[in-house]
Amino acid sequence: MKKLAAAVAIAAVTGAPSIAHERPLGDGKITSSPRVDYLMSCQQRFNANAPGAHRTGDWISGNTYDTDEKPTVDGSVNWPSRISVSLQGNERVVSSNNLPNHPTGNFPIARNDDAYQYDRNPNRISEQNILLRLPANPQLAANASCVPMGMIGFALSGVAIYNAVDASGRDAPAHEIQDKCGGHPQRSGQYHYHDLSPCLTDTRSGIAGHSNLVGYALDGFGIYGLHGENGEVMTNADLDECHGHTHTVMWDGAPREIYHYHMTNEYPYTLGCYRGTPQRVAGERIANAGERRGPPQAGERHAGREQFGDRPPRQTIFGLFRRQPRQGRP
Repeated sequence: MKKLAAAVAIAAVTGAPSIAHERPLGDGKITSSPRVDYLMSCQQRFNANAPGAHRTGDWISGNTYDTDEKPTVDGSVNWPSRISVSLQGNERVVSSNNLPNHPTGNFPIARNDDAYQYDRNPNRISEQNILLRLPANPQLAANASCVPMGMIGFALSGVAIYNAVDASGRDAPAHEIQDKCGGHPQRSGQYHYHDLSPCLTDTRSGIAGHSNLVGYALDGFGIYGLHGENGEVMTNADLDECHGHTHTVMWDGAPREIYHYHMTNEYPYTLGCYRGTPQRVAGERIANAGERRGPPQAGERHAGREQFGDRPPRQTIFGLFRRQPRQGRP
């Protein structure tokens, strides 16, 4: 068993100055087939009245939103984070309690928090027992596949990565209120990001100023930071429909030409679809729990026809359970 300690250690608690504060709004960009600038979502029906942020503020203006003007959840709570990444034969094994290696805000959101005016997130952060078995050498699939609600990848800070939309199908980073590290818990208590966390350092010690690895998608391909070849900040125009491309990057400590995803400042932020094959998993119910979403109700809207039939591809988590951790001091 080969430990990848160096990779796990990169997620430091500090700001990422390349994160843009004014962003294009991604509302309405859901598709049932691969498309640049869009999210190829397994869920195509969204309830306009789903629980979640109940009000928007003046940080959203027309087709853009300003992250500097958007409120964040108060608090600075430390957690006993645990994550390890190892190579075991043909598998990359990620084990974590899903608690971040950086402080979080206070959840549930308190009534005296300014964020409560917009988002009354009632969920508590809770420990998850996560064991991911991903392909160590992922391969491109014949066709791209949709991404589910819930976890689509995992960050080296010990935190789940979700897709770009909330339970109503809106641009989650624009509408939902997160803490200062860009995270919040959903109904089963899983703390998660929807985009690049300001508390994940976008370090660039890779080839020619390329961003380092910040996490893994559930198809096994790497997720890198904002910077691509020659240190240029990536935009959607630089990437394919799934939000990735192929060239030489550092992979398991050595240069390798391989497909990989990038974080960007533009919706869908992380993955637009899976370019590899997501693994089948036990614990799928929690994996697909998504945001604070209830059963379909009146007012549900349809985002497009689902090309995969009645059931989306099953997703990827082995042994995902949850329990309450000991919360650190605020």
